[in-house]
Amino acid sequence: MSAHPVVVRGARVAVLGLARSGSAAARLLSREGASVYASDISSTPAVEASAARLRNEGIAAVVGGHDPTRLSASDWIVVSPGIPLEAPALAEAAGRGIPVFAELEVASWFAEAPIVAITGTNGKTTTTALLGAIAGTAGLEASVAGNIGRPFSAAVMEEAAPDWFVLEVSSFQLAGIDGFRPRIAIVLNLTSDHLDRYPDMAAYRRDKERIAENQGPGDHLGLNAEDPALATFAEGRPPRRHAFHRTQTVVSGATAAGGRIALVGVPDAGPVLAADELALPGAHNLQNALAAALAASLMGIDRAAIAAGLASFHGVPHRLETVAELDGVRYVNDSKATNVDAALVALEAFDGPLVVILGGRHKGSSYAPLSPALKRARAVLAIGEAAPLIERELGAAVPVELAGTLERAVERARAIARSGDVVLLAPACSSYDQFADYEERGARFRELVGPAAAGRQA
Repeated sequence: MSAHPVVVRGARVAVLGLARSGSAAARLLSREGASVYASDISSTPAVEASAARLRNEGIAAVVGGHDPTRLSASDWIVVSPGIPLEAPALAEAAGRGIPVFAELEVASWFAEAPIVAITGTNGKTTTTALLGAIAGTAGLEASVAGNIGRPFSAAVMEEAAPDWFVLEVSSFQLAGIDGFRPRIAIVLNLTSDHLDRYPDMAAYRRDKERIAENQGPGDHLGLNAEDPALATFAEGRPPRRHAFHRTQTVVSGATAAGGRIALVGVPDAGPVLAADELALPGAHNLQNALAAALAASLMGIDRAAIAAGLASFHGVPHRLETVAELDGVRYVNDSKATNVDAALVALEAFDGPLVVILGGRHKGSSYAPLSPALKRARAVLAIGEAAPLIERELGAAVPVELAGTLERAVERARAIARSGDVVLLAPACSSYDQFADYEERGARFRELVGPAAAGRQA
């Protein structure tokens, strides 16, 4: 639990955004004695239902806009990750000097356990869930939350004092921190993403680097040594630095050199298990496993429990999730591949012919890097707002059809795919043009494909 930079009890607090993070923050602050006004600019049925639930709990909640009078009368404001700090609704508040905090920051004020925070452009969800599973194998109570889909505020209310909070954190969440301090911070990679929201990569990097902003000499920062962008990440900050690498040894951290995962220079150092004993397939998941093993060691978990956790964890929904095999065609849901690099990882996970569903809301990056991996594809079925751009950028490398909607794409995929093919949903885009989030998109893909073999992992 960290010191509050502002008074909570009796304060007038505005919470912007009524999705999961905003609603959880509103409940937490109301419980802690604040007078909460919560609002959302949209008025979808889901948002209205969220507002209604808050009103039933005595919290003022409105949809369809933010009341400037209520905002300017607030002592401070909490913003959901989906709302940029530069949003018009916050401009006047900023001019008046009203503090604005992320939900991640606010929840940390009431967290009574140390925090492991995991960030990076890709792999965050898998690594966070894997670390939570390893902790459970070791008999620790680890509360897994954050950008993984369960708000940190909800975790704080539901589990007052676990052994650890294991958090997936995004750049959007880190942008609004003040004193958020993870005991252990893990950074998986740093590649082009969210350029629809950030002016350039430098701005994106600055928000990512905030994960180490409040760390001290007794804290730990684990970095992917294979990513040159991380060589100077948070340089000059006081936490002890560690590295993980799939093929080279490291001074302190985790390595898979020689085909065996091993810990070096950290608690209970030594060999853990053979890399081919991992339950998760793919070179990218070996990298995630090294990151999780390093974090687990720094949490005090012994090698036997780490090995057991790595060998038994089969993945998370919407990450290379096989949802059905019909007429010899395998249908794989990687809806969590919301950027080009994540989609490329998904494409490279398969050796045979593909029918690929791409598209959604464009995030600013070129789709051209996908061209080499798409040469094995029978077709790309482009959906959503980005479909015309995908056709322009990839049409010379692979047949591209403008399917428009996920429904039409799945129908068309059934007609195109042959026995032995993989139909892969790896959008390389956000979902917000047609769906509430990537989970809703993935769930709809499951429904469209059919119930057979649901839940199996690639």
